[in-house]
Amino acid sequence: MGNPKHTEVSVARQSPQRPDADEPELDDTTASAAEDEVEVDHPAADRALWEELRIDPVEIALPAGTGFTLRAYRPARELVPTDVAERDQEDPFLARRQVVESEDDEEVVILDEEFAALSAEDDEEAEGERPEKRRRDATEAADEDAEADEDEDEDEDEADDAGDEEVPIFLSHRGKLLLFKSPESLVSFIRSGAPNDLSQLDSWNELSERVDPADIAPLDEDAYELDLVVENLRGGHDAWDPALLIEAGEIARDVAYGLRLPAVLDMLSAGSSLDDLDEALRATVNGGIGGFLGRRRLKKIGAQTASLGWRTIVGKISAVVDWRD
Repeated sequence: MGNPKHTEVSVARQSPQRPDADEPELDDTTASAAEDEVEVDHPAADRALWEELRIDPVEIALPAGTGFTLRAYRPARELVPTDVAERDQEDPFLARRQVVESEDDEEVVILDEEFAALSAEDDEEAEGERPEKRRRDATEAADEDAEADEDEDEDEDEADDAGDEEVPIFLSHRGKLLLFKSPESLVSFIRSGAPNDLSQLDSWNELSERVDPADIAPLDEDAYELDLVVENLRGGHDAWDPALLIEAGEIARDVAYGLRLPAVLDMLSAGSSLDDLDEALRATVNGGIGGFLGRRRLKKIGAQTASLGWRTIVGKISAVVDWRD
């Protein structure tokens, strides 16, 4: 189970009472100093730093423990994805797939050479063709090129739209999500200058100069308890916690995108059983007739299927975590 969420300690203000004769009365200066001392002992996290640099601290609880990391959102065109080549080499199934693809590529090269030779022979024979056929072929080729150019323009427009979409990026390195067990260790890493995927952001250097351990205080909506998801789903429909499960889906999608986990993205993609679960939970939270229909949809979702699916997701995310003390 994850650590309790951070809570701020407030000082109760009592109505002024008449001091006893044996106790000295505090003047305004002394009272102000006492209040300042309390504020120093329990400083509030400065959100201005994170809002200015557009990076946020995140807390993630997994079966192996709870850790802190960082997340940012930027247009896809501005980011270089994390390099997963080293991670894929550690997976024997992925390694085997790469070998097969390599062999296929070599076969394609051989076929290309044969095709090129046959094309050269056809070109020699085509030299004796009639001028009319040549002009007709040239016209058809020009039409095909024009259609291809139009398709390319449409593809470029779609690519531009996709490039403008903001996507998540985490404090990661070579396909591994870096999780730190304490704010101090996270800040130490940020200041160390060690390579990581967030260092490509223009605000990274300023963060490394200004951040302090006291700043590593994630908001409630940035604290995720993936360690509780499977157990909650096993409890049955009446025990399901919508907030817990919805937030778990949000962080799982972000991590799957940022860490390049296509299997997890597929499991949570539109139309999947787990996506149906997510939509039904959101409907119950919204209430009204939609909430009623959402509860009916939830009863049609098997608790065992949902728990098994989420166990797989949590396992795949845990497998790409690099724990740091």
